[in-house]
Amino acid sequence: MFLATPADIAILGGAAGGGKSWALLLEPLRHVHNPAFGGVIFRRTTVQVRNEGGLWDESFKLYPLAGADPKEHVLEWKFPAGASMSFAHLEHDKTVLNWQGSQVAYLGFDELTHFSAKQFWYMVSRNRSMSGVRPYIRATCNPDADSWVAEFIAWWIDPETGRANPERAGILRWFVRIGDAIIWADSPEDLAQHIDPITNTPIPPKSVTFIPAKLTDNPALMAADPGYLANLMALPTVERERLLGGNWKIRPAAGLYFQRSWCEIVDAVPKVSKWMRAWDLGATPKTEANDPDWTCGTRVGLLTDGRYIVTDHRRDRRSPSGVETMIKNTASEDGREVDISLPQDPGQAGKAQIATLTKLLAGYRVRSSPETGDKVTRFGGFSAQAEAGNVLVLRGPWNTDWFNELEGFPEGLHDDDADSTSRAFNELLKRKQETKTGYAGIY
Repeated sequence: MFLATPADIAILGGAAGGGKSWALLLEPLRHVHNPAFGGVIFRRTTVQVRNEGGLWDESFKLYPLAGADPKEHVLEWKFPAGASMSFAHLEHDKTVLNWQGSQVAYLGFDELTHFSAKQFWYMVSRNRSMSGVRPYIRATCNPDADSWVAEFIAWWIDPETGRANPERAGILRWFVRIGDAIIWADSPEDLAQHIDPITNTPIPPKSVTFIPAKLTDNPALMAADPGYLANLMALPTVERERLLGGNWKIRPAAGLYFQRSWCEIVDAVPKVSKWMRAWDLGATPKTEANDPDWTCGTRVGLLTDGRYIVTDHRRDRRSPSGVETMIKNTASEDGREVDISLPQDPGQAGKAQIATLTKLLAGYRVRSSPETGDKVTRFGGFSAQAEAGNVLVLRGPWNTDWFNELEGFPEGLHDDDADSTSRAFNELLKRKQETKTGYAGIY
């Protein structure tokens, strides 16, 4: 359907694993016998283009079959007749200016939601050609409720379920732009009343369609990697709905990433193979005039059966010296068998703080690292294990506060409890992987 549509702009989107990028690569091969033809497929960054299994890698499975030769240094393929296909990035909004004066018959966007509306619409102006090929645009994407793409394709999405309406898949709609407003219609004739004030003629409309993709559309991937479906099923609720269900409406909300009913409350700790205490650091005492972040420390154990147990959680609002005392006393109570993970803020102040705390914790196994990725992504691994029933919680007076804060994540006023929990889980998982590879780490 994607390869057959006559639309000026066609978007193939929805679930992960549907063969979207492959379709984007396959599409321009119909024109490679035209010596004047040129096409470009964009990813937001060059790293994404060159990633293992990314566009450049995949093109090597396809374009040599049509006799093309690669030019690695410019990420371009040249076909025997003279046609070309290139891969490029639009890392910043201003990067589009590099394409001033260009004429590109085939424009491809892999993961369109990663691009800004400004980038897309500017490149639409470069979609022109003297090659005899009618200029057109093809794009792929996974759902993102907060992207401009979600609004652009809203007609094809069921407003109740957030998933593609199968009865509208592949149907063409037409639009003209008046100022910043997009005017939609079911046929080009319905837009004929919109006149270009300069030429005093009807504004030429452009056609658009959206075609949903899902993992089951790609039997080759499912056969080659039957575990991929299990990987998608193991994702937290929001990401699972997006990448497996193709849901364009779902957003992170309280209760979607954690529910206390997912956890088994126990009165005794089963056999533990590894321990981790991780911290999220605050340094401002509470007063009547403020609502500062908490200093939170969560202790998580890896059970011998592969499940996890949360056995302690502490939170307080203290001065910097009070935080140091809190961390030192907690380490003493935990014992030396419990590893400690600390977050390192960027800059010299963050380095100095970690140096002080590491010295304070001499004799304990301590690691520090900066936070990478957004909070929701960092919490995703723990969330998925909890939802799967693989997280136990030791009964204690701290349970209620901890449950309340995690159930409110990421919409709550504070996310310090979730941050310390996700750090403990992620660091414990990292140590588990290091043990498998025989790397003990440096403390």
